[in-house]
Amino acid sequence: MYYINCFFIYSIFGFCFESILSFFRRKGFSSGILYGPWTPIYGIGADIILLMSHYLFQVLHLAKWREIVIIFFVVMIVLTFIEWLGGILIEKFFHIVFWNYEEFQYHMGKYIAVEVSFLWGILSLFLIYGIHPLIHSFIVIIPRFITYSLIVLMVVDYVFTIRKYKKN
Repeated sequence: MYYINCFFIYSIFGFCFESILSFFRRKGFSSGILYGPWTPIYGIGADIILLMSHYLFQVLHLAKWREIVIIFFVVMIVLTFIEWLGGILIEKFFHIVFWNYEEFQYHMGKYIAVEVSFLWGILSLFLIYGIHPLIHSFIVIIPRFITYSLIVLMVVDYVFTIRKYKKN
């Protein structure tokens, strides 16, 4: 249940992050294609970051600065791949381009930009060493009924989203 709870918390954090960015860039709030206050790619990414960092910490046993460098680059590459795959799948299944990095100087197609990849690496370190240690004790006490309720709500959200885009 721990990583499911992490998924929901970071999906909600991602929604807030994207909404704030959207507000400042386009004068409105929007994040993702779902109706609810979550952007699941952030939850997936956070779970991957937490699992990978936990594994790398157990395996590497390096000096802290070396762990940080390795985690930065490994996570940056993995999250960039997930972002690329997410962009392709959203375009394929929902026939929309939800983000486009072609205006960035070092872009590789619509869905990848080196500048954004480095941002993912930096934000990942912030998550691992800053945010997650602060909220870990909260995550472990979330009651199961809340987690199950969120699962049901997200499934309903997916159903309505799929129906909306099938009509178009």
